[in-house]
Amino acid sequence: MRIKVVGSAAGGGFPQWNCNAPLSSAVRSGKSGFRARTQSSIAASADGASWALFNASPDIRQQIAENPELAPAADAPLRSTPISCVILTNADVDHIAGLLTLRERQPFTLYATRRVMEVLDANPIFKVLNPEYVERRLLELGSKIELEGPDGKIGLEIETFAVHGKVALFMEKEGQTTGNFGTEDGDTVGIGIRTSGSQDIAYYIPGCAAVDETLLARIDGASCLLFDGTVYTDDEMQKTGVGEKTGARMGHMYMSGEGGSMEALADVNLGQRIFVHINNTNPVLEEGSREEQDVTSRGWEIAYDGMEVRV
Repeated sequence: MRIKVVGSAAGGGFPQWNCNAPLSSAVRSGKSGFRARTQSSIAASADGASWALFNASPDIRQQIAENPELAPAADAPLRSTPISCVILTNADVDHIAGLLTLRERQPFTLYATRRVMEVLDANPIFKVLNPEYVERRLLELGSKIELEGPDGKIGLEIETFAVHGKVALFMEKEGQTTGNFGTEDGDTVGIGIRTSGSQDIAYYIPGCAAVDETLLARIDGASCLLFDGTVYTDDEMQKTGVGEKTGARMGHMYMSGEGGSMEALADVNLGQRIFVHINNTNPVLEEGSREEQDVTSRGWEIAYDGMEVRV
């Protein structure tokens, strides 16, 4: 199985369009050691021909242009795509807005939990995805299914499971400032991905507010984990001066220190461990920085756009 990191940044990308903080300023100016990154998404394929896209970022048009595997082949029909299906892990804007770009009467299968489907159903703008072309299929928590596109099975199997998270920002209720912000099972999920019939599995968890024993047991022994790397420290947005929210307030774990994801996942047996969904304030985005060296010294990799993993 091939997995491509199509977009490695969190919402807003890197640099974020309106951010002039040091990291965004450095990548915008072309400073050495900084790579531009688009918003969160990966793609997987069993045969290199049919692809499953996990999350549809606002940058999807650019991402398709930068990944030839996702663009129409030279000898393909006048209207075609190798993207057979799209799987959503939550209803965050940076994971669903790209669906509006995929509106060109192109057949594909859309998978999401009931909670996420309800968001799409409630917003009439998503009706641009004509149901005559785009079939919507529910993901049941705890289920294992073989992915299908318009032409049938594509050789990939996924399993869907709840992880600790938060409702999408636009779904928060006014006045809520603490707790889980009304989140329910299905608001945020993790996905296990494997070639049909294979024992080798990769887990994609771009958003996670906490690691519990159930998650540790599930991912132990996996070939690859692509995990939420939004912030390095919980308060980095506050310290950078670009916002008041902590990582926890946004529904994301922090990487470092006591209670961080690196500590929580240190004893899990994994073939590869890769941080994805990296916020523009995260100092690991500076190659060679103390923070990046801390992460890589613990066996983690920092995802970048175009990174490829074989499972």
